[in-house]
Amino acid sequence: MKLEEIKEIAKQHDIKVGKMKKAELVRAIQQAENNDVCFETGEADNCGQDACLWREDCA
Repeated sequence: MKLEEIKEIAKQHDIKVGKMKKAELVRAIQQAENNDVCFETGEADNCGQDACLWREDCA
């Protein structure tokens, strides 16, 4: 997902984007949605969230 798309989702959750990097934004969105804050933590193979919006970009 492109950074601009992520920023739009963040704004929908009233997250102040500022100079946050992609991973920081995704984690802030995950937290705002009460999901596991796991983006790019190396747990993609073990998280079991195959339908996650961020799955394709997660490492």
